[in-house]
Amino acid sequence: MGDQRRLTVSDIVIGEPLAWDIFTEGNKLLLRRGQVVQTAAQVQALVQRGLYIDEELSDAAAARARQEAMARQVERPSALRFINLAARRLEKLLYNLSNEPEIEPKVREVAKALVFASDVSSDVAIGSILLNQRAANYAVRHSIDTALLVLDIARAMNKTSEDIDHLMTAALTMNVSILRQQDQWQARQEPLPPKDQELIQCHATESARMLREAGVGDVEWLRYVELHHVECDPATGGDVPQNVKILRFADAYCASIADRKYRKPLLPATALRDVLIADGKPRDPLVAAYFIKELGQYPPGTWVRLQSGEVGVVTRRGKTPTTPVVHALIGPRGAPLSFPIQRDTSKDLYALREALPAESNALRFSLQQLWGDDAAL
Repeated sequence: MGDQRRLTVSDIVIGEPLAWDIFTEGNKLLLRRGQVVQTAAQVQALVQRGLYIDEELSDAAAARARQEAMARQVERPSALRFINLAARRLEKLLYNLSNEPEIEPKVREVAKALVFASDVSSDVAIGSILLNQRAANYAVRHSIDTALLVLDIARAMNKTSEDIDHLMTAALTMNVSILRQQDQWQARQEPLPPKDQELIQCHATESARMLREAGVGDVEWLRYVELHHVECDPATGGDVPQNVKILRFADAYCASIADRKYRKPLLPATALRDVLIADGKPRDPLVAAYFIKELGQYPPGTWVRLQSGEVGVVTRRGKTPTTPVVHALIGPRGAPLSFPIQRDTSKDLYALREALPAESNALRFSLQQLWGDDAAL
């Protein structure tokens, strides 16, 4: 590191990548060159802290650094953007199913977009299940969320590309017969009546029938849709295939943590327990083990309180299930922080105290503030 000088307001352009690394008084790196400061309040907070930048960067070097950072910003794809594009495309396909030619390849294109999003950032992909719930109507978003989760679990289990294709296409289309009802149910303030419960009970068979009529001929895809709400295969009398269990657990988990007007969402750990455990025993020990390993108590997107009193969001899975990376958004006295601060939860001061329901935090923020360009819109 070369000579340093104090950071000034003129050194930061809101909305543009930083031209310098920014350091604390003890030479601890706080922000890397290329990160983006979003608001005037963040700029003011940085300047007031008396931070430093490396003076060796001349104006010309700073301009080059900014150009390079901006070029990287333009080139880098956004996982969140691809997820939202996939949701809009899926909505058009599902609500127009009977009039949509070549439905199979079109649904597979949606699945490919989600695979690409997960390749960009699996943490953003999983985090979006909890934090991106208003990006589409519930019926479509739930299918997208379930597809992202089955992808994560299937990859962890080293499933074949063919298995992943069948799981994702089934997840994206499993509820096509009750799309409009799901939208109506979202507006209800009370539990669903018996008539609607009956629709839910038979929707898997009806969805498979509608897909066949629309031109879907993939036998495994249709089989997964038809079986995703049962524990025994009617054709054999035995257990449903392992892949169907993955789909069924992912479907139930995503539904349990979703915010709905007629019932409150469960915390991720509670939802995971309810989905995987029956009568004190795992419904399927092997599949349950992978769900627990990949999601745990604090998957990305979970609101948490730290021992410091700060409140933040889990942004990355850590070395152990109880030490994820967290970005604090609210200070120990309840005041919003000027910008998210990354906390190492393996340290006692920032250890996790508890998970929090999302509705207890009305703070408005963008996912880009947590994950940077991987979650840009």
